[in-house]
Amino acid sequence: MPNPNPRALIEGRPVLVVIDIQKDTFAEVEGEPEDRSIQIMEGYADRMLRAKAAIDKAREKSIPIIFIRESHREDLIDFGRELDGDEAIHCVETDPNNQLAIEELGILPSDYRIKKRRYSAFFGTDFEILLKGLKADTLLLCGGLTDVCVHYTFVDGHQHDYFCRVIEDCVGGSSWEAHEASLKAMEYLQTGARRSLDEVLNAMEAC
Repeated sequence: MPNPNPRALIEGRPVLVVIDIQKDTFAEVEGEPEDRSIQIMEGYADRMLRAKAAIDKAREKSIPIIFIRESHREDLIDFGRELDGDEAIHCVETDPNNQLAIEELGILPSDYRIKKRRYSAFFGTDFEILLKGLKADTLLLCGGLTDVCVHYTFVDGHQHDYFCRVIEDCVGGSSWEAHEASLKAMEYLQTGARRSLDEVLNAMEAC
């Protein structure tokens, strides 16, 4: 059944939210995939680099950009249940690779940055306060992982009544199967949530 209330890709004031594109995304990891702290799908790093096109366009059109960084204390006290699943210890704040990918993404000192301890950018952070200050209506999401931090941030954004769009070729999951399943789940919550980079760039251009 078609959605009786179709929405534009960008409703009101947009904000680009770049989730967990950090130095370790592009660091060489030796060993087999099962040795990595977090599993990633094939082509993951290329998808993260593709997000720079959205960042550059947002900057050109004066659309606010918020960079989210997952970061955990060295004593692991804030991991909670996060290590009960498939993930090993990751994103420890003293690791140089835990920093944002500043050079790769062209991040500026004036860009907004949020550090989070859990999957959702809303949980235990000042993200919501920042969004209110920016008078945001539409959240344009990119980064990783599709099935973890992107998905849970999308869900919380949805429940806070934001229009949420995920740039599907600028996100990557723990596997192709998990990536696709999460995109379907997000589309279920908001019809038209899945958008290509080209669509988003065109919508930004019209802002």
